[in-house]
Amino acid sequence: MLNQLRPALVLLVTLSAVTGLAYPLAVTGIAGTIFPAEAAGSLIERDGKVIGSSLIGQSFTGEGYFHGRPSATTAADPADASKTVPAPYNAASSAGSNLGPTSAALAERVKGDLDALRGQNPGQPVPVDLVTTSGSGLDPDVSPEAAFFQVSRVAKARRLPEDKLRDLVAGQVQGRTLGLLGEARVNVLALNLALDDLAKR
Repeated sequence: MLNQLRPALVLLVTLSAVTGLAYPLAVTGIAGTIFPAEAAGSLIERDGKVIGSSLIGQSFTGEGYFHGRPSATTAADPADASKTVPAPYNAASSAGSNLGPTSAALAERVKGDLDALRGQNPGQPVPVDLVTTSGSGLDPDVSPEAAFFQVSRVAKARRLPEDKLRDLVAGQVQGRTLGLLGEARVNVLALNLALDDLAKR
């Protein structure tokens, strides 16, 4: 029996060391060397403080800022741990909602968002990503159409010319990755930082 047990234990220890220690350490070291910013979480700093990540959205609600997609992430209710409460862009609880196309709650939420957006920009079609959540709930980007849709609201709140803001948005549009993957997009945090810089001039 010992003759059968010894090879199994040796194999277990060896594979645990290789796949559980050596491989993760090697991959982490290579990633940190070749892509240091990405390996550290693609953090964005301003005045020596980390203010976010280019990979995780943030909740911007002020009229003077561009808003991201709605987020369906939640957190535990402080008053009752058996329940959850909305917590937009909660990276510890990345998920979409479980609401389907026949959900009355989803239809009501989308209708409310549509009405509010149409009130901000009457006569303009509302881009779909401004009323739908992503599968992760953490999407940091919006479509260029969604960013341009918000220009009039932000310009009014900031008392800036709309043409100037359209130029700012156009400068923040990122094309498809490698020219093939994904869609054109605008990182909301980067856009709002550029907006703050523009307002300081």
